[in-house]
Amino acid sequence: MPAIAFGRFDDSFSLGSFKAYLAEFISTLLFVFAGVGSAIAYNKLTSNAALDPAGLVAVAICHGFALFVAVAVGANISGGHVNPAVTFGLALGGQITIITGILYWIAQLVGSIVACYLLKFVTGDLVSLRQINRSSTKFQVSIWAIPTHSVASGVGAIEGVVMEIIITFALVYTVYATAADPKKGSLGTIAPIAIGLIVGANILAAGPFSGGSMNPARSFGPAVVSGDFHDNWIYWVGPLVGGGLAGLIYANVFMCHEHAPLSSDY
Repeated sequence: MPAIAFGRFDDSFSLGSFKAYLAEFISTLLFVFAGVGSAIAYNKLTSNAALDPAGLVAVAICHGFALFVAVAVGANISGGHVNPAVTFGLALGGQITIITGILYWIAQLVGSIVACYLLKFVTGDLVSLRQINRSSTKFQVSIWAIPTHSVASGVGAIEGVVMEIIITFALVYTVYATAADPKKGSLGTIAPIAIGLIVGANILAAGPFSGGSMNPARSFGPAVVSGDFHDNWIYWVGPLVGGGLAGLIYANVFMCHEHAPLSSDY
């Protein structure tokens, strides 16, 4: 049974570890910049506050492609987590130490925040304005340039949490099966593709309901920059529970006789 390891401070503060934190910062920045940027671009081109089916597909594809690249460029340095829920799931499965995992979280969250501030700057803090007629009165509704995750109308917080648990479980389970499992063999070469595909598919399924985050950093950066933390807790609780469950189940059922790599490999 893989054991959860607290780790040593000298390991977590070595030169190699700092390179891994920098890689996580850069990969998360690139992923969030492209993912959030695709939603901003769609709103600008269509003047729509909510995505229609075409927009949902476009945003899902962009997130999938961006994550594929973000994981691939970070894989040989940090493991390409790009997501606190992935790091948490790997920590519970004994694949990374707790201390290193916390520092991964910091790098990922800072990367997301910086990406959103950059988007705010390069878009000129753009807000879309829509004319709305109500009771023969015209007025304008402003839409934040940095869109935040929130559950859809008619979807409760509990339903949103459960949706995020399910889709994040699928993501972290895929990470284990294609990247973390020592038995993966040649399957490891397609790990970034598989991870990007499951994220894109999950956004198509969950986007109209919970927003399809699967990633606390992806939701936290826009919340910080926009100042809107409404429903943000959902995108911490759901992904961490789902990622943790995937890590515990895969590591203890399918990797129970394997040696855990811990921080030297992640």
